[in-house]
Amino acid sequence: MIFASASCFFCSSCSFSGFSLFSQPTKIESSGPTYTVRTTAYSHREKELGGKYGALTASGRRLRYGKIRSAGADWSRYPLGTKFKIIGQPHIHIVEDYGRSLVGTNTIDLYKPTLKSMRDWGTRRVDIQIIEWGSLQRSAEILKGRLHYAHVRKMYNAIKAKRN
Repeated sequence: MIFASASCFFCSSCSFSGFSLFSQPTKIESSGPTYTVRTTAYSHREKELGGKYGALTASGRRLRYGKIRSAGADWSRYPLGTKFKIIGQPHIHIVEDYGRSLVGTNTIDLYKPTLKSMRDWGTRRVDIQIIEWGSLQRSAEILKGRLHYAHVRKMYNAIKAKRN
């Protein structure tokens, strides 16, 4: 399984000093680790149960779609602020969101601004290149205030286990 080795790399390579979720994207280097992941798409225009945040991410930022694009993932696998590129595409994605159906999976949810673009993406397996790992510490800080949700507890406990 890909994540057996990825989590080892990931724990030893996360740097919490100087982390800024909102900093400019770093230069893309061809030497970053690559993974094959399942991707889905989501839109703030979906009518979903509990979708009270509209165009805001779980990190409190507005959803982005341009050179820099928002993505959702299990923060215990791809922590808040993880920057990655889909091989063959020019834009950078930043993990700023999470979702109940993503927890415990190797799925990354890509933000799309319209329902049509969301449906057109569908589900795809893609190769991604990690540009910069996000912060487990910052992920845990945000999740800590939301532990009344089972999927959040699962991410939070997985992060705590990695940090111990």
